[in-house]
Amino acid sequence: MAVRVQIRSTINGDDIDFLCEPRQSLLEALRDELGLTGAKEGCNNGNCGACNVILDGRLVNSCCVLAPEIEGKQVTTIEGIADNGRLHPLQEAFLEEAALQCGVCTPGFIVAARALLDREPDADEGRIRHWLAGNLCRCTGYDKIVRAVVAGAERMKTAAPPRS
Repeated sequence: MAVRVQIRSTINGDDIDFLCEPRQSLLEALRDELGLTGAKEGCNNGNCGACNVILDGRLVNSCCVLAPEIEGKQVTTIEGIADNGRLHPLQEAFLEEAALQCGVCTPGFIVAARALLDREPDADEGRIRHWLAGNLCRCTGYDKIVRAVVAGAERMKTAAPPRS
């Protein structure tokens, strides 16, 4: 039996303790140990963005982070973007702009967009395209996705402030 380590972290606002193998990726731990299956495995080498999460305010590919590295840190996954069952303005915009098809890349795009807009609420289309360059989509093309992020940014400006 493999050695397992105990990890304490805050995931989607909840204090979480879990066991994982020392060489297990954060993506694997989220999916296999915690049942958070929103982050997807696309490339498993940091090139597609399907597994994006926000780690202590930074956008990261969870396939490239070892799970033990999140000890004492805060992680936000796609499951933590919605607020008490209410879709985030970015999620609403993705639906309304038809910015998804198969859905494999969608969580990564939404998490990446959220990370950008938390830092730069007034990001323009060029900045959005640059920021999302690390995310790949094989179905929709990128115009609808960029339009959804622009619309989501506008909604975020008028939405009520997030809960603390």
